[in-house]
Amino acid sequence: MSYLSPLLNRHGAVQAGGLDAGVAAHYGDPNREQRLLAGYLGKPATAVVDLSHRGVVTVTGPDRLSWLNTLSSQSLTNLAPNVGTELLLLSVQGRIEFDARVVDDGTSTWLIVETDEAEPLAAWLNSMKFMLRVEIADVSADWAVLGSVAEVPEWDSLLVWTDPWPHIGAGGWSYAAVEEDRHPGLERPWHEYLVPSAELTATVGDRPLAGAWAAEALRIAAWRPRRGAETDDKTIPHELDLLRTAVHMAKGCYKGQETVARVHNLGHPPRRLVFLQLDGSQHTIPAPGSDVFAGDRKVGVVTSVAQHCEMGPIALALVKRTVDPDAELTVDDAGESYVAAQELIVATDAGQVVGRATGFLRTPR
Repeated sequence: MSYLSPLLNRHGAVQAGGLDAGVAAHYGDPNREQRLLAGYLGKPATAVVDLSHRGVVTVTGPDRLSWLNTLSSQSLTNLAPNVGTELLLLSVQGRIEFDARVVDDGTSTWLIVETDEAEPLAAWLNSMKFMLRVEIADVSADWAVLGSVAEVPEWDSLLVWTDPWPHIGAGGWSYAAVEEDRHPGLERPWHEYLVPSAELTATVGDRPLAGAWAAEALRIAAWRPRRGAETDDKTIPHELDLLRTAVHMAKGCYKGQETVARVHNLGHPPRRLVFLQLDGSQHTIPAPGSDVFAGDRKVGVVTSVAQHCEMGPIALALVKRTVDPDAELTVDDAGESYVAAQELIVATDAGQVVGRATGFLRTPR
């Protein structure tokens, strides 16, 4: 049976589809919800987002962090309690298979993932246990997630994952075409609180709710990639600028590391993530999966799209690395065309670090 959040009983709730099926797309006024969530109404952000459809996997035992360190792209051995980070589990070819938000409470490591990741992630981790002192559990049915831009003082007792994006983590690299202090992600701090499922409604109380549409608009504006949206079966971390938060370039061996190092040091990612400002004169927006054209040539695909309360229709897209960054693009959705101005996220010369005397690639200060 598919999950349905109890918060769908709220007045005006309209259920979302796709990755956010089971929670509300909005509660009747998506524009106002987005402004409340972001703090655009001249007062602090107050709204929270129901993310109770997210998957939650726990790893307990004294070997949990060192064990996860050997499997993933992130350095976790010395991860301090209550510090949020991100890890990727890759294929041998370096392609993204799992993308987990990570926070440790001192006794357990919590992995917050997309709905469809939880069960296969728990199964794969269990298959990798061998003789180590770790226990893995899919606790998605027992725990819910609530998201917010602002920290919620009343929820101080809850475990919270704070998104490291867009700050460049230890061992990370920026593939973005802008400096860290000018990154639009700085305008969207993000926190995800873990709440016992039975206490979800009581925890929210009378706090205003924003739907998934509002959260997605802010995520897209922050250039923040999402597994299942910006990823496909060929995606490598470099294409999405995920080396800044999810990959430690100086850690030991893990599956997929050879590809990560080879592309970073000697090659270029074949595709790059780009932000699109869409023509707002139409009454519709294109659907994710719509083709992106430069002239008559198909050069990519739209991965996420939203109506932003200040910028209008916006999108993320994956395009070929060689696409001229100054070219005006066109998005085609079943014959409906949308003019799109592109803004670089991943720079066109990303990668090939070895032999560079200088370059835009930046390690942490």
